[in-house]
Amino acid sequence: MKAAVWHNVKDIRVEEVELRALREEEVKVKVAWAGICGSDLHEYEEGPVFVPVDVKAELTGEVAPLTMGHEFAGIIEEVGSKVTDLKAGDRVVINPTLTYRNKHEDVDRYDGFNFIGLHGNGGFAEYVNVPVTNVHRLADNLTLKDGALVEPMAVAVQAVKDAGVTLGDSVAVFGAGPIGLLTVIAAKASGASKVIVLDLSDDRLEKAKELGATHAINSGKENPVQAVRSIVAGGVDVSFEVAGVAPTFKQAIDVTKPRGNMMIVSIFARPIEWNPMQLTNTGVNVLSSIVYTPSIFQRTIDAMSSGQLNPQGIITSQIELDDIVDKGFKTLTNDKSQSKILVAISGEN
Repeated sequence: MKAAVWHNVKDIRVEEVELRALREEEVKVKVAWAGICGSDLHEYEEGPVFVPVDVKAELTGEVAPLTMGHEFAGIIEEVGSKVTDLKAGDRVVINPTLTYRNKHEDVDRYDGFNFIGLHGNGGFAEYVNVPVTNVHRLADNLTLKDGALVEPMAVAVQAVKDAGVTLGDSVAVFGAGPIGLLTVIAAKASGASKVIVLDLSDDRLEKAKELGATHAINSGKENPVQAVRSIVAGGVDVSFEVAGVAPTFKQAIDVTKPRGNMMIVSIFARPIEWNPMQLTNTGVNVLSSIVYTPSIFQRTIDAMSSGQLNPQGIITSQIELDDIVDKGFKTLTNDKSQSKILVAISGEN
């Protein structure tokens, strides 16, 4: 079968690979649509970040090189001998987080943390075998293309929940990439009255306003801290760092009110220098969230189905698997007007 395989930094190849044998508690999924995530882009530009190199991944048994892709949905082609509640033909979306699943889910999401498509073979392929515990049925009124948006939407939903956003809150989002835009959507759905988005790209800021941001600030054209505090003088209730660089990390703290929450949702490709004394006079709480619980993943599907969450507006391009490097990874690297690029594997709806 055809798959997009990570070999090294800036070395992803679309090539023929063998699908390993289906295990008894797995299902074989024919992949319909898959999204390119910011973490995938980190692996392409700067990896390995998560990808295991010459080391067997603890839970998956896979080694690099590996097939990438963790935002995907498809149709079950075959079920393992011990799978009883799913069948061939079911439309499904995959929760790619692999954990030990022996603690409460709020703790378990970081227990043995591995990822389908980053630590082991994933969804940039015609077929993939996944544990049945990671499979969720897709609501009838959602398309398989919608299904490819569930995973990144769940990242934002979990971060907004963990940050405590509630009715009437003011929020600042640093970074208007895909997760930043989805954070806007999740914050609005949770009742935020002011959602201020900051980025260097006017195109991305315009997209943020389309998706519900009440204010958009170009950090390259005006002082971001002063600009936010001109809107909310005492500081926002919650800020989200979704850019992954030192300046926005510090700015996110500076715009947050005393005892407010600053939530890190981004991946930092390299260490930053930071003085914790920045917190001393305000007591701002620095939090982090990168994955979601199974319950939040299911709630995200339900909220998309009911219309409470509508992430479809972040899609800016749809491409074929053969074009994933040139029209996918390279485009995301060079064209900041792009947000979410979806890859049509089978392209079914």
